[in-house]
Amino acid sequence: MSLLILFGLVLAFAVGMFGHPWWVERRRERIRRQVFPKAWRTILRRRVPHVSRLPADLQLQLKQHIQVFIAEKAFIGCRGLVVTDEMRVTVAAQACLLLLSRKPTYFPTLRQVLLYPGAFMVDRIQTDHAGLTETQRQVLLGESWVQGQVILSWQSALEGAAVADDGHNVVIHEFAHQLDQEKGHANGAPPISGRANRERWKQVMSEAFQTLQRQIDHGEPTALDPYGATNPAEFFAVASEVFFERPAALAEAHPAVFAELSRFYGVNPLSW
Repeated sequence: MSLLILFGLVLAFAVGMFGHPWWVERRRERIRRQVFPKAWRTILRRRVPHVSRLPADLQLQLKQHIQVFIAEKAFIGCRGLVVTDEMRVTVAAQACLLLLSRKPTYFPTLRQVLLYPGAFMVDRIQTDHAGLTETQRQVLLGESWVQGQVILSWQSALEGAAVADDGHNVVIHEFAHQLDQEKGHANGAPPISGRANRERWKQVMSEAFQTLQRQIDHGEPTALDPYGATNPAEFFAVASEVFFERPAALAEAHPAVFAELSRFYGVNPLSW
């Protein structure tokens, strides 16, 4: 192999490994510098009133993230739904709350957001203790796939944006799953730098997860939706909903969980 060919291969490898992220960030920076469309501002005021309660610097960040998100992610209407800017902005605004004050990677494995008019049905293969399998049909409001899709009920996404203090938000829930799935699977532990930080997260979340299960078993009231007791991945997603929508309730019931989520998301919703 000639030195020229070898040099070309090394150069191509270097561009593939290091050049692409640089060009991506450069493109994103150009998008973030663009003026936020006036029509989108109107959509935020009408459909996502929670945005107006954010500090001014976070409002600016959110709008910039919305612009990048909409530029990079495909929105696909299902069951005859025609996707509009109102849908894109409403969903993106809620999803991008999870990116505030963090180095935004914009959900790197996500390619498409699929929107259904309302609840949708999926078939699940269930295996019982005897090893027998059967197909069960489930009705869902949202779902996050490792393969690059988030599926949402538009009606639920709209309701979640309109009522921002009930601790239930399907968009926040499913995009928390996306953060968790960045490593290829969901287990309630999104990518966190530092071994000590990961160990602390594991201990805090495990103890809170077990506490929630005990509360449910004993019929006690809980600050988190009982669905969070399903498994650690659902616990993280449910806790994220409450963190952004009912931060005082989470801080009172699970102060260590609130502290972990505040460190992870880089914000303190108690101050909004």
